[in-house]
Amino acid sequence: MKPGFLICSIRLAAAACLGAPAAGEVNFDREVLPILEDHCIDCHGDEKQKSALRLDTVLGLLRGGESGEPLLVGGKSAESYLFKRVTTEVGKDAMPPKGKRLAPEQVAILRRWIDEGAAIPGAEAARKELKITTDHWSFQPVKRPAVPQGGDAAARGEIDEFVRAKLRENRLEPSPEADRTTLIRRLYAVMHGMPPTPEEVAAFSKDPRPDAYERLVDEVLASPRFGERWARHWMDVARYAESNGFETNHERKTAYHYRDWLVESFNADKPYDRFIKEQLAGDRLVADAATGFLVAGPFDIVQSPDINLTLMQRQDVLADMVNTTGTAFLGLTMGCARCHNHKFDPILQKDYYSMQAVFEGVSHGERPLLEKIPEGAEGELTAARAAVASLSSSLENFRKQAAAIEPAGSLRLAVNARLNEEHFAPVEALSLRFTVTASTDAEPCLDELEIYGVDGHNLAIGGVPTASGVLPGYAIHQLEHINDGRTGNGRSWISDTPGEGWVRIGFPSRVTIQRVVWSRARDGEFCDRIATGYRIEAETEPGVWTTVASSEDRQAFGAKEDPDAFLSKLPAADAEAARKVRAALAAAKQKIEAWSTAPVGWAGTFSQPGKTHRLYRGEPLQKREVVAPDVLSVVGTLGLTPDAPEQERRLKFAGWVAGPDNPLTARVMVNRLWHYTFGSGIVETPSDFGLNGARPTHPELLDWLADEFVRSGWSVKHMQRLMLRSATFRQSSAPRADALAADSGGRFLWRYTPRRLEAEAIRDSMLAVSGTLDLTMGGPGFSLMDVVEENVRHYYPKEKFAPAEFRRMVYQRRIRQTTDSVFGSFDCPDGGSVTPKRSRSNTPLQALNLFNSGFTIQQAELLAQRLVRECGAEPAEQVDRAFLLFFGRLPDVAEREASAAMIQSHGLNSFTRAMFNTSEFLFVF
Repeated sequence: MKPGFLICSIRLAAAACLGAPAAGEVNFDREVLPILEDHCIDCHGDEKQKSALRLDTVLGLLRGGESGEPLLVGGKSAESYLFKRVTTEVGKDAMPPKGKRLAPEQVAILRRWIDEGAAIPGAEAARKELKITTDHWSFQPVKRPAVPQGGDAAARGEIDEFVRAKLRENRLEPSPEADRTTLIRRLYAVMHGMPPTPEEVAAFSKDPRPDAYERLVDEVLASPRFGERWARHWMDVARYAESNGFETNHERKTAYHYRDWLVESFNADKPYDRFIKEQLAGDRLVADAATGFLVAGPFDIVQSPDINLTLMQRQDVLADMVNTTGTAFLGLTMGCARCHNHKFDPILQKDYYSMQAVFEGVSHGERPLLEKIPEGAEGELTAARAAVASLSSSLENFRKQAAAIEPAGSLRLAVNARLNEEHFAPVEALSLRFTVTASTDAEPCLDELEIYGVDGHNLAIGGVPTASGVLPGYAIHQLEHINDGRTGNGRSWISDTPGEGWVRIGFPSRVTIQRVVWSRARDGEFCDRIATGYRIEAETEPGVWTTVASSEDRQAFGAKEDPDAFLSKLPAADAEAARKVRAALAAAKQKIEAWSTAPVGWAGTFSQPGKTHRLYRGEPLQKREVVAPDVLSVVGTLGLTPDAPEQERRLKFAGWVAGPDNPLTARVMVNRLWHYTFGSGIVETPSDFGLNGARPTHPELLDWLADEFVRSGWSVKHMQRLMLRSATFRQSSAPRADALAADSGGRFLWRYTPRRLEAEAIRDSMLAVSGTLDLTMGGPGFSLMDVVEENVRHYYPKEKFAPAEFRRMVYQRRIRQTTDSVFGSFDCPDGGSVTPKRSRSNTPLQALNLFNSGFTIQQAELLAQRLVRECGAEPAEQVDRAFLLFFGRLPDVAEREASAAMIQSHGLNSFTRAMFNTSEFLFVF
């Protein structure tokens, strides 16, 4: 019997096969089915299925309807959608909507049936049909195909055999190999984003060794310019920029650590599986800067007081992480499943929220980069943090023990300017509010407000601060400094009201807190503006505040008391134990303080999240069932529980993404390498391998490359070497009428298809030929914007440029929602969204910018000065040198004569400006 048959047919099978039910056990056929037939089938049967719900088939009962809620939760009638609807008294959710309601005894039958497990004859067979499956090519296991054997002597390896087999299928012939000058310029443009020097071109052209080109490929891959080039490509995929976007658009001055990590990783040929894992769980793998990937996207620091909007903002942040992870590593668009099951790809709405649960504990913000401290110290630092949490709790217990011995009403020490700690019973909170009710003088100041959870981590970092107000006119006393992890008066917040004020830190999700540390000036430099009266409250539910600590149990400010006084009230053995705890605590704090100089980077903060719910239609207040951190149902499971440790979620998820058996990961990355090498991927949609994405032009080649990638130990440089050495890459780019008629786009690779350089490569190449390029690597970037510093940042493209802006464009501080005045017109993204494939527009503004902009005029003049220095005043020699710098070749007779005449008629600067606008310079051929 098929599980999709009408339920009424089950009745006969049940009677024939199952026999009489156990005493007291509800029988589906005799007791439940008649209730459904009498009250439900008219609207949810064969003819009509309101709300996409069908109750006359086994599959319909197991699948449920469009609400997404489980229709039946065995053992839990209260969580079952069917039971909730038939017990709703009034409103549109009351069922049945018309006719007689279920009698109390019928409701009782349904309750018992569900609580007993909701057994349905034929359910086990039906569940096999419910399991999501797909025959889409990208989800199938990667199998290394046999290499075609075409007998083509010009083929240089497996790549060429696959390409030429496809050419034969389409009755096309490959193009001959390009000349050496073209090859070296192409190789440098693609792999470095800059032209080779005339000396490098000459050396390669004259190299008599048969493996000269192969040696050149190795040199190009070994150059530090390789990492800079490919880091820039990945920054497009990771939506990297160095400002928050949205209204305030504040800069992220420490985000560059992630960019530097990318450059270093590509240059070191870090195995791609490790490259993935570090970006998802680098805090576990001694690669803190790498998790900048998770928080590279836009972030709205202006949080709404409306709980609905606040929750929606958090959902948008998590959606950015889920969607970017999906497109970058898996080539899947996850966003559709935020509100419903994916309409095209095998992605359930539950899968989306299971992936969200993986990242639920991640928040935007800075944190110390532990890989920057001495090797091995990260483990000691983690242990020291845990020790501080544990020892502080133990010492507080001794104080409480002494307090119980002391007379009622004894007070804690008075507050001080340097450091104050508040200990309280662990409490779950959505946010924490520190309210100042009195201060020593003027407007109160807080140096840093630290909030610690049970694991000893400062949960304030990454939280969203709001306040009653900020004292205007002081850039060093801003609200954003209250939880930036950096102490000192120069990184503090001052209220705008004398003697009072409040500051609140909202957490990305519900957290458990038990300790607060605060100060006026952690370095002891100032002793004014101290909060002497205060109240600390935890928001346990939206709008519900509970006081967890206050100044009421402290002595009056200025009172002196021996901090060891409590020890004298304890029994001798306990007092000695307390002294040892206090000494150990001081040592642990000193160790942490010694490492506090570790650089801070915009790499996200992490905290243990609460439970993740599937959200009905993506609405934050429409919670449905709890989901565990997991991967796509169609390809497996992580086997984690809903309360799995935060770090373990990301680490295990990263292991699945980077697993050799994942059918998507290797295919997606080798396609990206092909896309940037040849100008178009084997799959033309690099971040969409789903049903709406393009089909691969060479599916067998794609799978061969993916399998080779894994076999090579996930070596990016190995795959690049194979592509660059192939005859396919080395083909001439010259057009042929017959081939253009059959394949005008060059998708079958009968030639190397020319394309214009992207914005960064054009600018870098201009600086290179003018002789002004600064090859300094790493560190804070340069800006092409003038900034007006206000609460809301305003950015204006620079019109004049100094040597500080002559570095490679990968080191530019990219600002969201704006681009520089020249190269922004060349389809240069601002990091506002993922850009897996840049467009190549052709607009008048591009030509105008490249000819008349201040930058071009400046570089043309600097290039003219270089030509005079190197060649003297003779126009013919200047022309020859310029052609070598720009094109790697000497001009022909007509070019030399025309160029020299231009110099004599219009000046050397006009000639150099014209050279910057030549197609041979701006295109890869």
